[in-house]
Amino acid sequence: MQIGEVAARTELSLRSLRHWEEVGLLRPSGRSEGGFRLYTEEDVEKIMVIRRMKPLGFTLDQMKAVMADIETLRDHGGDESSRRPAVDRLGAIRADVQERRAKLVRHLEMADEFIELLAQEVP
Repeated sequence: MQIGEVAARTELSLRSLRHWEEVGLLRPSGRSEGGFRLYTEEDVEKIMVIRRMKPLGFTLDQMKAVMADIETLRDHGGDESSRRPAVDRLGAIRADVQERRAKLVRHLEMADEFIELLAQEVP
């Protein structure tokens, strides 16, 4: 797939996809003879992982680390010595994501309360 199709499928801008490539977060699997970026389904899956991390406030470095650990798990199959550190780091990230999600839920509850307050003041 070319970048436009990937952008449409992932609901991201071309600019975001190009920026992620520039900073080393994502690399398209190939290039066409004309130099256009080419992406695979696996690339789209990676993009969706990044897209899910972004609104949770992860830094580019944190996202790079998560992507590297996911790659390690996928590339090293049953090699426990290679997998264990990645599994441990991703477990810590999972706990962090659960905390971030809980905080977002609290913020949404406060927003709902504020909406209700405003509705009472301005019917």
